[in-house]
Amino acid sequence: MLTGSNSTVAQAPDAGLLNRVLGLWLGLHARLDGLQPAAALLARAYVAEAFFKSGLTKLRDWDITLALFQDEYKVPLLPTEVAAVMGTGGELVLPVLLLLGLGGRLGALGLSVINVVAVLSLTEIAPAALQQHITWGVLLASVAIFGNGRWALDSWLLQRWPVLSRRSR
Repeated sequence: MLTGSNSTVAQAPDAGLLNRVLGLWLGLHARLDGLQPAAALLARAYVAEAFFKSGLTKLRDWDITLALFQDEYKVPLLPTEVAAVMGTGGELVLPVLLLLGLGGRLGALGLSVINVVAVLSLTEIAPAALQQHITWGVLLASVAIFGNGRWALDSWLLQRWPVLSRRSR
């Protein structure tokens, strides 16, 4: 049995090993932090592409779009034509804002509304389609909560005009 100061030394972790592990962890942490702007941009681009393409599809054949809003989407409280125009307009404008990171939180929140209305208004939705809407919802929520990231026009504008950042606080 060890006694005295030797027992304390035998039970204490190796400070050198702990420092190395912490150093590795902090290095990994810094590298992952460095990926945040790219990850935010990729998330914004992924969702923006899906919604923008949907808006373009609706524009290509307006009669079919109106029929979809009349028969399949069944948006409550809005006349078919108004719902079709608002939905299509939102799918064309908001993804551009989201992708550019210009009012990206507004774009994310607006597309979240469109996403929820789409899921709720469809009488039947395939499990794979529902999963896609959930994925979009999670990505949109992360942009709305955490912001656009550094690679966004909002960030560039705040750097150029600091007075904007003071007013938003």
